[in-house]
Amino acid sequence: MSNIKWFTVGKLVNTHGLRGEVKVLPQTDFADVRFAPGSKLSLQNLDNGQKLEVEVSSSREHKGMFVLKLKGFNDINEVEKYKGWVLKVGEEDLEQLEEGEYYYHQIIGCRVVTEEGEELGTISEILRPGANDVWVVEQPKRKQLLLPVIDDVLLNVDVASKTVTVRLMEGLI
Repeated sequence: MSNIKWFTVGKLVNTHGLRGEVKVLPQTDFADVRFAPGSKLSLQNLDNGQKLEVEVSSSREHKGMFVLKLKGFNDINEVEKYKGWVLKVGEEDLEQLEEGEYYYHQIIGCRVVTEEGEELGTISEILRPGANDVWVVEQPKRKQLLLPVIDDVLLNVDVASKTVTVRLMEGLI
């Protein structure tokens, strides 16, 4: 079990009420699936590596967060100590994506090349400012390049070879 790759789907930010419910800040595009009743998650403390397997018994969305009731936890005092812990899923539990969709962990670390073959750098971060994502490309000996994830710029993403091919629009560099 120690060689499983874990992916964060939410952070337990607070308790809710007295009956053991918790507020979770979702960090997934599949919150309705991840926090559905019956969903099994791993509650993990990033500071000391402690893990606890939990099952969602009920959930509801509330002001951009999810209020979860975890099976076996019926009192605020039982869940209070887990504030700040993260909820994760194993790699085998990742949702299948449609063609042209990618998980962040598949994109970060990809090399970025132009359609002419010029290597620009490596994707280090993904920003979500609004209408579309922006990929941050670390360029050797130059400042970061911010690539908008739009059809005019993104030509090909090959996660197997960790390569992204782009067309640089005027003004990007």
